[in-house]
Amino acid sequence: MKGLLTAFSIYSKIPVPRVKWDDKYMKYSLAFFPFVGALIAGLLYGWELLCRELGCGGLLRISVATTVPLIVTGGFHVDGYMDTMDAFHSYKSREEKLEIMSDPHIGAFSVIMLALYYILFIGFYSEIGSINDVILVGGGFVISRALSAFMVVFLKPARGDGMLKYFNDTAGKAVVVVFVAVEMTVLNVLLAIFISPVILIETAVAVLFALYYKYRCYKELGGVTGDTAGYFVTVTELLMCMTVAIYGLI
Repeated sequence: MKGLLTAFSIYSKIPVPRVKWDDKYMKYSLAFFPFVGALIAGLLYGWELLCRELGCGGLLRISVATTVPLIVTGGFHVDGYMDTMDAFHSYKSREEKLEIMSDPHIGAFSVIMLALYYILFIGFYSEIGSINDVILVGGGFVISRALSAFMVVFLKPARGDGMLKYFNDTAGKAVVVVFVAVEMTVLNVLLAIFISPVILIETAVAVLFALYYKYRCYKELGGVTGDTAGYFVTVTELLMCMTVAIYGLI
């Protein structure tokens, strides 16, 4: 239970009972990381039902749905996405890219890429029409966090310090792997049976992006960081939305 509370205290802005950060509980927190995605999915589903009940316009429905992940996480992952975009688009040395990611100031490319991200997300989410499609998009928020937990455990940290290195060192890897594997399996089986097999395509797309993520981070940074983990979660969420929207269109 303390591992669950620790996960929500780190990865969300949801008020939870205060838990002391201790290695004993931190080692299990990654196993509960996908639960934050499940909360976002539930809120998206609830908002969709409310919009249908009240007859809300499309712009209001899409705008609020887009902000739900930001409200729940406080922009935790978006911050990493922006720092990563600044580093990747600097075309400087590996050491300079890591310094850029540590700089609290934002650069032009982070702003440009953030604008591009939300233009694409709003555009593709506007094609999400049915309640089942909303559930499938919500499933993407769980998938992104489940795969991120796997990679925090197994991929090489680019730095010798930082939050990701701490999680990599302290995580109970066997527990995290088993929990996250079960969560992914249950999600895919239930949604494939009761909603749509599109969830299997979403998972395949996310895994392919995970392979690209590893390749690019190792090539440009020598490993992964907390910022790149945020980049992975954020981009995967967009890819899940795109997958559902494109499948619906064709």
